[in-house]
Amino acid sequence: MKVLVAPLDWGLGHATRTIPIIEEFLSRSCEVDLAVSGRVAALYKGQFPDLKQIEIPGYHIRYPSCGLAMPLWLLQNGRRLMRVMAEEEKVAESLVEKNGYDVIFSDNRFGFRSKNAFSIYMTHQLDIAFPGPFSVFEKLGVVWHARKMSRFDAVWVPDFAEYPGMAGKLSHVRSAKAEFVGPLSRFAALHFLNQDWNRKFRFVAILSGPEPLRSTFEKSLLQAFAKIPGNHAVVRGLPGDSEMPSVPSNVTFFNHLETPDFARLVLSAEHCISRPGYSTVMDMVYLGADCVFVPTPGQTEQVYLGKMLHRAQMAGLVSQRRISPESLLTAVKERRHEWKFSASGNALSFAMDRLFAKLSHP
Repeated sequence: MKVLVAPLDWGLGHATRTIPIIEEFLSRSCEVDLAVSGRVAALYKGQFPDLKQIEIPGYHIRYPSCGLAMPLWLLQNGRRLMRVMAEEEKVAESLVEKNGYDVIFSDNRFGFRSKNAFSIYMTHQLDIAFPGPFSVFEKLGVVWHARKMSRFDAVWVPDFAEYPGMAGKLSHVRSAKAEFVGPLSRFAALHFLNQDWNRKFRFVAILSGPEPLRSTFEKSLLQAFAKIPGNHAVVRGLPGDSEMPSVPSNVTFFNHLETPDFARLVLSAEHCISRPGYSTVMDMVYLGADCVFVPTPGQTEQVYLGKMLHRAQMAGLVSQRRISPESLLTAVKERRHEWKFSASGNALSFAMDRLFAKLSHP
């Protein structure tokens, strides 16, 4: 069976959570190719150096520097985003015709599907959260998203089927016909997670997301770390980059780390600072990290997830514009409970079984 996997290029989270999907297909002797754009290519090259990569159109998202301007940005860029969706569908059809793929697996690429291959769409946002005063349009967003998903042969949700799961209202929409495949993390297959670790770093920061907000996040954290006693580390989320900025003497910098080294770094930290992007949340659950979440300004999904986990006292929460030594040290005291979520068991394997049975007996 030939499979083409295509993650959205809005940050790296969509690509990292497809890693267990790709590994599952490979374990079943499938031939897997990767449809990539942007930094996804470098990330996949480190994880799957022998798999063929095919460059496809990217969304090339660069968010406004002020998060509150996000709704206006979407209005201004909506037409361009729709063009990318139309273009990627043409590309998908062409690739299926040329290479004979049996399955297309799209992680949140709204248009990447083919009439001539079994097309699977994966998302944790059946309900797309709208910011503040625009929340009245959420029902319209659900209808729009449902229409996009209806063009695929199957919809997979990386969460528990029981509400609230890990994504709350975002992943649990009654009207949606979706299959829950359990939380997915690239760290699930690692065998050293339960070892005792020397906590050599006080804070480890994991940067992610589109510019310029990623760089602003980095700058704010470096200023805070310079004033917080102890050693800290920063993973910049820039695979393929080689340049390093000057940093305080108590900070260790990494542009990117492959999966095992990334896990070891997080496990060697007292506290972890990251975006509450859903893929990152799933990773942190698997690693059992003590987290402080800093939502990307304007990304309502991250604001919702951060607040939900903060209310449950599972993590600390700090807004990006309020990052300081004092706010970070206060936030680490807000966590009262360990992660309640367990690994998803065989949910993904069962979903794959059903997929293979369906393709064997159409």
